[in-house]
Amino acid sequence: NVSGALCISQAWPGMARTIYNDHMRFLETYLTPYPGFFFTGDGVYRTSEGYYQLTGRLDDIINISGHRLGTAEVEDVVNHHVAVAESAVISYPHEVKGEGAYVFVVLKKDSGYTQETLTAELRELISKKIAKYAAPEHVQITHRLPKTRSG
Repeated sequence: NVSGALCISQAWPGMARTIYNDHMRFLETYLTPYPGFFFTGDGVYRTSEGYYQLTGRLDDIINISGHRLGTAEVEDVVNHHVAVAESAVISYPHEVKGEGAYVFVVLKKDSGYTQETLTAELRELISKKIAKYAAPEHVQITHRLPKTRSG
């Protein structure tokens, strides 16, 4: 059981070989972070059985009180709550912290949670699993999250 960056050791058909008019950016973005490997930009969790679960983009970072957090890291904690079906975390300007975490959640059917109860429980969960500074000040319950074509 281990988490980290998803990197690929061998080339594959259709692999990008450059960025148009900016080859140095291609090298710095995909080949320099982990020499000898292609860095996909995604985080991954590998189970002891060898299964891989993508945890999200590693470049989706929010800076709360000088601490850099991946939005996927916060979403992973939120998704462990019994009432949450899925979530999305974004940053918003915060007067004191610089940026704050704003959490959108879709609840499981018939969860019975109120806005106040869910907010309190998520703040506590994030405080315990990550840190107190990462606890969101805003939690918004929604019926669905916007999706890209790829999901």
